[in-house]
Amino acid sequence: MRRREFLTTMAAASLLPQVTGRAMAQTPAARPERLKLGVASYSLRKFPYDKAIEMTKACDVKYINFKDFHLPRTESADAIRATIAKTQAAGLTVMGGGTITMRNDTPEEMATLRKDFEYAKAAGFPVIVAAPSIKSLDAVEQLAKEHQIKIAIHNHGPEDKFFPSPYDVYKHIKSRDKLMGMCVDIGHTWRAGVDPTKSILELSDRVYDLHVKDLSDLKNRDSQVIVGKGAIDFPALFRALIKINYQGHVGLEYEIEADNPLPGMLQSFAYMRGVLAGISAT
Repeated sequence: MRRREFLTTMAAASLLPQVTGRAMAQTPAARPERLKLGVASYSLRKFPYDKAIEMTKACDVKYINFKDFHLPRTESADAIRATIAKTQAAGLTVMGGGTITMRNDTPEEMATLRKDFEYAKAAGFPVIVAAPSIKSLDAVEQLAKEHQIKIAIHNHGPEDKFFPSPYDVYKHIKSRDKLMGMCVDIGHTWRAGVDPTKSILELSDRVYDLHVKDLSDLKNRDSQVIVGKGAIDFPALFRALIKINYQGHVGLEYEIEADNPLPGMLQSFAYMRGVLAGISAT
């Protein structure tokens, strides 16, 4: 454990009794929710819908972003709405869906693109996390306006020929409709040589979603670890999100240990809550 991480964790731990005591003295409605910690359901891609919901609830979070493993795009509108209602009955708020690849190079791709928006509308997604091409942006913007759904373009690091970092997204959307924004993947952003905390502060007006992970090596996509055990500065990141009054999803995208992700996810959320407790107390 690095010295900064150790000190941050110990400081948060030492303050938890005070924070917990104050929180218990408040009614649930009065407790401030600094950030909307939740699950990107890609983390649970090896599990069917019911098990994924059970595991999400085990993480003691209220928010989820659906990958189509758990809410198939091939379902009817009625089936999609039924799954969303079931999710809400389980106590979860659906923050969006994706990542969805978006292209319009052929008539077939354009038809699929429209169906993807109809799927999102049926699901009631406030945000689609998307991976468009630059060429498809006009069509994506048109459909976003037509359906009144925000688009959060996901950056995928140095391998992404369109959008390696949030700055590459921003330069292509800054003059477009405000429905066009970004999903900042903090791991991929670091691998692109960009500090995600700095980009969130500088591009705050278009940050609509966040994918959270940790890396032991900020240049290596295969170095993902449990959040808090890597090199990413989460206290700085969370302070930046609070500073900009970020209201979107802070979605844990736990891509490792696919066959048994829950222990690492639980540890990741425990660390993130500890960081938030330390920030709140100070």
